[in-house]
This record gives sequence, structure tokens and C-alpha cells, in this order.
Amino acid sequence: MPRLPNRSPGAQGLLLGLAAAGLAVLCLGTGWWLGQRQLAGGESGPRTALVKQAEELRRRVEDGAASAEEQQRLLELLVALDRQDEATALLERLADEDPQRWSLRLLLAELRRDQDDRSGAERELRQILRQRPDQVEALQLMALLQLEGGRGAEARSQLEAALQRATAPKLREEAMPIGLLLANVLERLGQPGQAEAQLIRLTTLFPADARPLLARALLQHGQGNLTAAQATLSEARRRQSDPAQQEQLDRLAAAWGLEALRAPSSAKTPASSQPPAGSPPRSP
Repeated sequence: MPRLPNRSPGAQGLLLGLAAAGLAVLCLGTGWWLGQRQLAGGESGPRTALVKQAEELRRRVEDGAASAEEQQRLLELLVALDRQDEATALLERLADEDPQRWSLRLLLAELRRDQDDRSGAERELRQILRQRPDQVEALQLMALLQLEGGRGAEARSQLEAALQRATAPKLREEAMPIGLLLANVLERLGQPGQAEAQLIRLTTLFPADARPLLARALLQHGQGNLTAAQATLSEARRRQSDPAQQEQLDRLAAAWGLEALRAPSSAKTPASSQPPAGSPPRSP
């Protein structure tokens, strides 16, 4: 699976931590389900034990005796064992039997993309989006496929339409992840100024949410503007009341060498040289 561009291994780990804290921005480049299930399944035990478990579950599925949890576990095992053709065939049947479970169709799209069947992956995603036009995970994978196919303008147009539906006539919570995804697409299209403008708009629409500020700090840092990134990350930290999430932001600041951002109790520099954690940020 492709990785996020221009991220060091340390930064990747920090972003995963931020994701666990509920702060991560929606980013392109990784599967919504497939990558995590590959890792989860691969750590479940020796390969021979996984193969045996998969065969037992496959027989239960064929007999019609498998529960939904057992079907999902079988899918995880088939993916972890790199038996993609079997996983695809099983998913096709399950998705057709239960069309309301859009997550099955989404995983099927991911598997098709993983097998370089991009047209097949888009076909599955269109089925989801016909019923759920603002389904964020489907929009995310569709945008990635469109970008990979050189159709960035199409990805942008689709997300702009979805964001318009999520903001008017009434602001809905889906506007946040869709807006973050649109900013990510704009960045990938080489339009960082428009991406930042989109993130500023999200900050205005959701003044209590730190995610647009975190995304903006990441964008500024990627552009080499460390002063602006420090100010934006400081503002993101100020809006967080959860100590665990503040700690994640401190770790990101430390990785960037922004010691002045960190709380006095965790900083290595004298507290007198730092602004208070809740002080207003300097203007970027």
C-alpha cells in the first residue's frame, strides 16, 4: 500500500498516535480497512494456525453456519494470508447478499485496488456513493483512485459538491472530514494556498475543533514555514482540554523541534522562556 508522501518514519508514528487520540486529519494514500486488517491478522499467531483457523471458518461459511463476526474474521485471515482472490470472491457474495452493509463493498473496492483492478474498485465505490453520496470513506478512496489516474480536477469537483451538501442549508458533522479530505486533495494537486484557505474555513465553521488547525500546521510544516506551524499548533493545543490529546500535540511539536510550544512541565527549556500554554498564538 502506498505511504503518505514526505513523512519521516518518526512523523508517521506520531501521526498514528494523533489518529488514536482522535486528532488525525483525513489523509490519502492508505486503505481504510485493508492495511489495518493485514497487520491485525498477521499478528494473530503462527501462519499454520492462521491457515487452520481460516479453513475451519471457510467450512462454516460454506455450510451457512457462520455468524457475521466469523465471516469478518475469515476475511481478515484471508487478507493476512495474502489469499486475495478468495477474499474477493467471499466479499462479492456477502456484499450482494447484504447490500446495506456498505463497509463490505468498501473493502471489496480496496481489494480490487490492491489487485490493480482500478476500474473494478471505482465500480464498487460508485455503488456505495449512489446510495450514500457523502460516505466519507468511499469519497476518500475514490479521490485517491482519481488522483492516481490523473483526474485530480474530478476528485476536487466531487468533494466540493459533497462539502456544499454538508454545509447548506444546514451544517452537518460530515462537513469536517469532507473538508479535511478536500484540503488534502488540494495539497496533492499543488495548491497549498487553496488548501490552507479551506482549512481556515473549517476552523471558522467548527471553532471548537482542533483538527483543521492540526491539518494547517502539518501543511505549513510541509511547506517549510516553521514559525507559522508553531503558532498554528499552539492554537490547536490551546483548544484541547484532553490532557492525552495535548500530550500528542506536544510530541509532534518536539519532533519538529518546536520546544517553545510544549507545556512547562514537559519542556526541556526553562519555563520562563516559553509562552503560557493558553496564550494567544503569534500571527503566522
